[in-house]
Amino acid sequence: MSKRDYYEVLGVDRNTPADEIKKAYRKMAIKYHPDKNPGDKAAEDKFKEAAEAYDVLSDNEKRQRYNQYGHQGVNGGFSGGNVNVEDIFEHFGDIFGGRSPFGGGFEDFFETGTRGRARRVNRGTDLRIKLKLTLEEISNGVEKKIKVKKQVPCNVCDGTGAKDRNAVQTCLQCAGSGKVRKVTNTFIGQMQTVTTCPRCHGEGRVVTSSCKNCNGDGRMIGEEMITMNIPAGVVEGVQLSMSGKGNAPPQGGIPGDLIIVVEEIPHEFLMRDGLNLIYELYIGFPDACMGTSVEIPTLSGKAKIGIEPGTQSGKILRLKSKGIPEFNSYDRGDLLVHINVWTPQNLSSDEKKIISTLRNSSNFFPHPDRSEKNIFEKIRSFFRE
Repeated sequence: MSKRDYYEVLGVDRNTPADEIKKAYRKMAIKYHPDKNPGDKAAEDKFKEAAEAYDVLSDNEKRQRYNQYGHQGVNGGFSGGNVNVEDIFEHFGDIFGGRSPFGGGFEDFFETGTRGRARRVNRGTDLRIKLKLTLEEISNGVEKKIKVKKQVPCNVCDGTGAKDRNAVQTCLQCAGSGKVRKVTNTFIGQMQTVTTCPRCHGEGRVVTSSCKNCNGDGRMIGEEMITMNIPAGVVEGVQLSMSGKGNAPPQGGIPGDLIIVVEEIPHEFLMRDGLNLIYELYIGFPDACMGTSVEIPTLSGKAKIGIEPGTQSGKILRLKSKGIPEFNSYDRGDLLVHINVWTPQNLSSDEKKIISTLRNSSNFFPHPDRSEKNIFEKIRSFFRE
């Protein structure tokens, strides 16, 4: 089943500012929250769908890619149907600004649901790589497997930064919530503020003995073989995203994203112009006069085309749908063959005699009529077709 438009999911339009998108998501999250709809699979699916939409639309870079390329421009995120509700709580645990949708503190709301997700969740940094693609790969789409060097969880402590599981304790100052409350008396009465715990820095836990392998950071430099599916029709400079494939955060949490920047490898014979491809074909003077057939390169192999007798230099032949497909669309460009009649530069004495006999022939005098358009008319008529 195809995904719904993210703006439609949150009930907003493409010009909605970020703060309004956040409000729209909060409204949807309250409405379809699993604790409010126990056992309701449809409500849980809508809760996940709203989280996926907000994950993209709340991030300016992801939102721009989505606006331009649709769902294929934001690979990853909470897509794929495998998202766990627990992951959503970790990812957007502060979306309600510290207040419960049902009256109490937001952290209390999660704790009563036995989820304990009030503490701050670390997120790793995004990792940006460049991926070079040939025109053939861009035309057809391609699966790439690349080895990425990045920060990964320590293989000794599993990313916790602790010597062992006994070396991690609940923070006594915040009782594991990651937040501390302070009540002050003001002239209008008591006021309660909630701030990040200064002892555990919002983690809700403290490490009493650090892992020697990573010195308590929870990370190390490693490599991961990543498989990425590049859709057909991408353009130079487009950025694709894979959620959770970036750098690991210190002492556990959610990895950042992998940002893939596409670079186009120039083709040996073909030049790209948007969705169209251009091939410069050179033919000899006799072939231009008498006509011939030639083979030209395309992205799917060789193609034979006919050159009509009397073909003039500068003529453009069009091979329909032999260009680049449009990203996230069924449209496809054309292959444009620009004909250049080659004029020999070094003639032998015999060749000069032959050409001289033709010089006075009326057929070899230029006599263009109105059917022979100038270059500007050719360009205008070409784009009107």
